[in-house]
Amino acid sequence: MRRFLGLVFFLALLAGALYLLWPQIKNARRYSALLSAPTPAANSLPNPLPGRPLTDTWGAARSQGRRHEGIDIFAARNTPIRATTRGVVLNVGPNGLGGRTVMILGPGGQRHYYAHMEKYPELKRGEWIEAGTVVGFVGDSGNAKGTPPHLHYGIYAGGGAINPYPLLKK
Repeated sequence: MRRFLGLVFFLALLAGALYLLWPQIKNARRYSALLSAPTPAANSLPNPLPGRPLTDTWGAARSQGRRHEGIDIFAARNTPIRATTRGVVLNVGPNGLGGRTVMILGPGGQRHYYAHMEKYPELKRGEWIEAGTVVGFVGDSGNAKGTPPHLHYGIYAGGGAINPYPLLKK
């Protein structure tokens, strides 16, 4: 009887531990699937500003000898910006160049960067999102202050910035 009670106690402890650890296990599986998923192919990503025309501004000259590491998509102030991929929110907050920004970790470990926003929705670091989720609203924050409202959209991988223009559906 003592052995049976010991086994029952052990199984109860194991079940309790699994119950407490399940959210971490679930997230680890989601991260693994996200990181091992293929990166987007040409013409496979939706436009983050549906219906707005796309222009390839990659590599254009910028202040202080920099080159443009993304594309600019112009739209009316406060136009909703939609995530191009599923993923996890890495950052929501300001930075010097981009102003109000959001960074999403997407398939294959690529980071999708949305900048110059007017404002954010209720996004939190670590939150999982789907493609099409509103991640912000068009503005002119950061070093774009005073320019026509637009979204700066960039993609970054381990080797640096990637031109997003060929990946977006035209």
